[in-house]
Amino acid sequence: MSGPAEHVLVADIGGTNARFALADITAAVPLDQGSIGEYPVARFPSLADAAACYLQEHGATVRSGVFAVAGRVDGDEARITNHPWVISRSRTAAQLGLSRLHLINDFVAQAMSVALLRTTDVVQIGGAAWQPAAPSVPRNYCVIGPGTGLGVGGLLVRDGRHYPLATEGGHASFAPTTPEQIRILEILTQQFGRVSNERLICGPGLVNLHRTLSEIAGQDPGQLQPAQVSERAGAGDPVAMRAIEVFMDIFGAVAGDAVLVQGAWDGVFLTGGLVPRLLGPLQHSGFRSHFENKGRFAATLSQVPSLAIVHPCPGLLGAAAYALDLEQAPNGASA
Repeated sequence: MSGPAEHVLVADIGGTNARFALADITAAVPLDQGSIGEYPVARFPSLADAAACYLQEHGATVRSGVFAVAGRVDGDEARITNHPWVISRSRTAAQLGLSRLHLINDFVAQAMSVALLRTTDVVQIGGAAWQPAAPSVPRNYCVIGPGTGLGVGGLLVRDGRHYPLATEGGHASFAPTTPEQIRILEILTQQFGRVSNERLICGPGLVNLHRTLSEIAGQDPGQLQPAQVSERAGAGDPVAMRAIEVFMDIFGAVAGDAVLVQGAWDGVFLTGGLVPRLLGPLQHSGFRSHFENKGRFAATLSQVPSLAIVHPCPGLLGAAAYALDLEQAPNGASA
């Protein structure tokens, strides 16, 4: 495959895998789904080596790139949260022969993906519907995603431009809403001191919930992984089933709070590794009722769409959207 000059190399870099693809910023659908390649990060000493391997295997030549990384981007440098790679933007660009390279946080990419999502890329949760709008229409969106942790971001659409907002909203304090949740908070406070939403709404958070509910029930579940909690729930284990139910209730409440804080009246998008895996339980859970249960703002929240992203690569899609938005910026901002 040959990458013409219009192609941008986009990447979604996590602690386990690195995904690459080509994006044609002149196309109506920029991300080339057929160009996606995935590589275990442990195979390569650096991001540049992984990217070079991808470009060689795909016979592609590019001049610019947008790399989304699961970690904090600080100026020229980014660190992957769950992997020892330390990424230098300038050094990586030089190694790959790129004239322009942007490093962005993974939730900046997740937020930007909303700009390119179609109705077939999402599953509606609840009664409020959503339709993509032209970039000229002002919009405020929220993006929230449980995976290894809990990511929270936002997207403002103004005058044809998209402005992603990276936050640390997953570390906001957990606010229980039922006596059961108050007891859960009491137990987790003994373990962690301060309990954030991320202590409950992510993969390890599901394990925390299951262990806490097991303690309340007088049981010892042993050391489990998130997938094992889901498997036990699927097999009819009552504590595991309750853990999934409470997870969805709290997830809905946290998503509703994020909408209130950000003023994201145009919709909240649910992403992250757990959403596709738990889509069935999510659709038949208390997520939406707890999302809307906001007192004097309940009627307002009932009109806000909540959408589960089912696109297979929203991080790559968002990196492509970021490149496209830069290209369309006034005065020819560099991509």
